[in-house]
Amino acid sequence: MRNPPSLLSLAIDSAVPNLPNFDDLSPLPDHVLVDLFLRTLRAGKLTEKILNLFVATGKEEVLTLIRSLNIRRVITPVLPT
Repeated sequence: MRNPPSLLSLAIDSAVPNLPNFDDLSPLPDHVLVDLFLRTLRAGKLTEKILNLFVATGKEEVLTLIRSLNIRRVITPVLPT
């Protein structure tokens, strides 16, 4: 028999599709941020804006995870017209 999901797990799952609506993730504890980041990756929902939300937290665990996965921001050059 399978255990039911925890309330925290359900909250993280519901937050993943709504991440573009958030302005700041820094109040979240490190373990929640890491889980949220990994679930965002698994769901294929990581965009430039969402990556910037996670980077803006400044939390070392998240930044280390981003570096270890070799995830980088896409820099689009601005060409003169």
